[in-house]
Amino acid sequence: MRTLARVAAVLAFLLCLVGGLWILFHVGSSKDDAVWTGIGLYFVGKAFFVDPMLLVAAEQLGRGTEGK
Repeated sequence: MRTLARVAAVLAFLLCLVGGLWILFHVGSSKDDAVWTGIGLYFVGKAFFVDPMLLVAAEQLGRGTEGK
């Protein structure tokens, strides 16, 4: 289960990062697409937040029963 959580963390990081960068590169620097630029930046930022949180959660799996 821990391995599956680690794989999911890496996959979530890659999908959020690639999706955010794809949005940013396809929008360009047009001032009319400020909302899409914000959405792209949101996904890039989310990638760097989601991955560490999922990795921490993956490391916590099963630790409650090891000491008993």
